[in-house]
Amino acid sequence: MGDRDTAEAESSGREEGADPGTVPPTGTGSGPTRGADASGAAVPDPADGPHGPATVPPQRGAEGADTPGTRTRPRRRRGRVRRVLLGALVLLTVGLLLVGGVAWWAVDHYTGKVDRISGVFPTKVPAAAQPAPSDGGQTFLLVGVDSRSALPTTGRDAKAPEWKYGAQRSDTMMLVHLPADHSGAYVVSLPRDAWVDIPGHGKAKLNASFSWGGPPLLIDTVQRLTKVRVDHLAVIDWDGFKKLTDSVGGVDLVVDGASRHMNGTQALTYVRERHHLARGDFDRTHRQQYFLRTVLAKVMRPSTFSNPLKATEVLDDLTAAVSVDDRLADGDLRALLWDNKKVRPGNMVFMNAPAKGTGTISGQSVVLLDSGTGAQLWRSMREDALDVYLQSHDADRLGATTP
Repeated sequence: MGDRDTAEAESSGREEGADPGTVPPTGTGSGPTRGADASGAAVPDPADGPHGPATVPPQRGAEGADTPGTRTRPRRRRGRVRRVLLGALVLLTVGLLLVGGVAWWAVDHYTGKVDRISGVFPTKVPAAAQPAPSDGGQTFLLVGVDSRSALPTTGRDAKAPEWKYGAQRSDTMMLVHLPADHSGAYVVSLPRDAWVDIPGHGKAKLNASFSWGGPPLLIDTVQRLTKVRVDHLAVIDWDGFKKLTDSVGGVDLVVDGASRHMNGTQALTYVRERHHLARGDFDRTHRQQYFLRTVLAKVMRPSTFSNPLKATEVLDDLTAAVSVDDRLADGDLRALLWDNKKVRPGNMVFMNAPAKGTGTISGQSVVLLDSGTGAQLWRSMREDALDVYLQSHDADRLGATTP
């Protein structure tokens, strides 16, 4: 492991109540004391014999009393107890290091198995249309792709191109902002039917940008719309969606007041439904958010990783289903996981992008975004101040349950 990995492993040990990299010193001062090496473990004294510390026969005076400076039996017992305790601490330290090492090996192993997509960021964009870096944190564009291919298009097992002109539609688009203080996450859904400007194509639905130009055109469209810099991209198709859902044993969702257990195929039907929902695409995006929050909560349960075989299956399916941009190197992904290790679904805020409502343009049902309120939301994201935005705005947030 590198310096970052070693530091992180040691930090992890401290959070569990023990520092795996050190053993309490046996003396004072910063250097090793006699009878211990640099780590604090006992080492033989050069004067000791092959079977333990050398003893000095007691010197008896004329009156038969022990003379000052002789080693007595109580002192030998204390020394033996000290060495036993020190040895136990050393073994405990080694155990913690082994456990931490195995856990970090898993992170290192699986981050290296995530599929990377090259050339996802737009080029030849005018300087005036390039968004400035945000004041803090990172922003991901999460895309769920409805592919017309019978073969998987994303992830490690992809058999077809992740994008082909007119063959894929981005049914799910979410801007995920991770604040600099790692206090949580903010997920903002962009309606697939949002009526927006698509560079080089004029006005159209947002999801058409992916169909026409793949990730680069989608990212360019989103960045011009929000003026938020997209730092990284993550893409998953419906084949990967179903496998991931099944690998965690399905999900339990509350629908119309009743709890339902859904496998991958059923969950896919649930998140894609919109025609029979009261608010159409707005309720559909909340369904997608509700599912994402639920599956994340299930993946993060300790019970998921208490069974090594089950943990392996989940991690295999997760890393096999998702593709990310090639700017997100293995080290960056590990740092991302480490920095946000305390984030849980309860720390995540899900909301829809501000909208005025729906309408019909050129015979198409579209979502009309609220440019005024939206500008305030996007500015808060750029300034890493979404918590402040939510204190003063009535956002369309995900509730405890959805239709």
